[in-house]
Amino acid sequence: MSYCKQEGKDRIIFVTKEDHEAPSNAELVEDDPNDPYEDHGLILPNGDINWNCPCLGGMASGPCGQQFKEAFSCFHYSTEEVKGSECIEHFRNMQECMQKYPELYPQEDESDGATSGGADTAPAEPTGTDEASAPTSPTGDVTTTGTESAAAS
Repeated sequence: MSYCKQEGKDRIIFVTKEDHEAPSNAELVEDDPNDPYEDHGLILPNGDINWNCPCLGGMASGPCGQQFKEAFSCFHYSTEEVKGSECIEHFRNMQECMQKYPELYPQEDESDGATSGGADTAPAEPTGTDEASAPTSPTGDVTTTGTESAAAS
């Protein structure tokens, strides 16, 4: 005898061996070819934004979803020479909202996002032991002296 059991949000269905061996009588429903959200990316065929696209990573929902939609819509529909230049206030509002929820929208640390050799990083001073400052032979080989030659051999 088959039966169903509900545990919290889960529904557990127990079937007998006979039920399992019988052919399925489930009817499959074909996908609606006119569903505007089916198999489309971020932009729908009519040019609208698909807010259900998984590529948005849930940004369109949540506590800052409205600010995200306003900023993203402004940028998407922007006709300015510098695309989105009129959307700065929308993006600022979105950023301010996200800063209120750091557990949902963590910010990158400057040390995580920074790359070495950036604008604030001064280049290393030559020490005189680099190959660039070492004397070279007429054939272009780097020549060494003293303990350096013993270590090289």
